[in-house]
Amino acid sequence: MQVTIIGAGLGGLMLARVLHVHGTPSAVYEADESPTARSQGGMLDIHDYNGQKAVEAAGLVDEFRALVLEGRQALRVLDTDGSVLFEKGDDGTGGRPEVQRADLRRMLLDSLPAGTVRWGRKVVGVQGRTVTFADGTTVEAELLVGADGAWSRVRSVLTDAKPEYTGVSFIETYLHDADTRHPEVAKAVGGGMMIVPSQGKGIFAHRESGGTLHAYVEFTRPLEWFDDLGGIAAEFEGWAPELTALITESDTEPVFRPHHALPTGHRWDRVPGVTLLGDAAHLQPPNGEGANLALLDGADLALALAEHPGDVEAALSSYEETMFVRAAETTADSEEMVQSLFGDEPPQKLLDLLLDA
Repeated sequence: MQVTIIGAGLGGLMLARVLHVHGTPSAVYEADESPTARSQGGMLDIHDYNGQKAVEAAGLVDEFRALVLEGRQALRVLDTDGSVLFEKGDDGTGGRPEVQRADLRRMLLDSLPAGTVRWGRKVVGVQGRTVTFADGTTVEAELLVGADGAWSRVRSVLTDAKPEYTGVSFIETYLHDADTRHPEVAKAVGGGMMIVPSQGKGIFAHRESGGTLHAYVEFTRPLEWFDDLGGIAAEFEGWAPELTALITESDTEPVFRPHHALPTGHRWDRVPGVTLLGDAAHLQPPNGEGANLALLDGADLALALAEHPGDVEAALSSYEETMFVRAAETTADSEEMVQSLFGDEPPQKLLDLLLDA
């Protein structure tokens, strides 16, 4: 059996890798023309209770450890005036090491046999297990896995559910060479992650490799509010200048990223030979778990297939039941985090959550 995987994100590539470890071939179809066709995003904290388990199943622990950026598990919570409310350093014992998403994806790509990923194959339709591409060609899959993200084409074979706007959006900015060009901002962010929570809005920033500060300015607003991004900075009048500089001094044009999610507890009835993983299965607002869940989904699906040789349906049923429960639990945690960041009493709710952890 060859497994047909739609989407060369982290989950799809992890599935292909663990299948390869267990001797099962796969073909991964990806719309991008090449691995470098677009930016792969920023930092990811890979957790010891989910994402790292997938890395172990893939036999890539040493390769993963080589990608870890030391010190990036440090966390600071600041008030809007720049004062430090909470600080935790990175002593190397935390369970959530940080890596660049692009590096993690490259690690997985390099672990696959040549030709596993078929680039420039954009899916335009799926009927049953027949996949149609933009160039008019088709593939008939023995086992079809949708690892094709939030707006999955494969999902329509299993369910009518579609992502809906959550009421929260990011505006994404970058400051490059920050230690030299923006030393006060770099000092405020610290060595890892900085959070500035406030009612209805907030700023997150990560220290990435090469002295880059990657910021996410978050708002709870309706979609139409973001028609004009020019007034974003005015929303932070009175905030410390080392914080607002993450918006006003950005080296890149602000990028609007609205958050969508599938219904809480989303699941489907078993359809022979088809399943989903990652955001295609359980899209949630950004909560630090999305990439980890995708990685673990990919590994778990491959392991289930290895544990049920010759019985694909038993493997898919076993995988999906575990995945559905895990996703529902994570969604509940995500809703609690959103309330702690932007609810009625930030930053105290966030501080209480961190102190209880």
